[in-house]
Amino acid sequence: MGNFEEVKQRFMQADVDGKIEIYTTTQGLSVDQFKELLKHFPLQHLDKLERAMG
Repeated sequence: MGNFEEVKQRFMQADVDGKIEIYTTTQGLSVDQFKELLKHFPLQHLDKLERAMG
């Protein structure tokens, strides 16, 4: 998927709420791509991400 790098750049530059928005609304990413995004997510906010996905 050619636009993954674009998604990743947007993700890295976004605030926590922006990261959650991108993570929960982006379609068509592979498991590995989602894992790659998580590497750039602040771990202290993982509970917030889990609630958003819940």
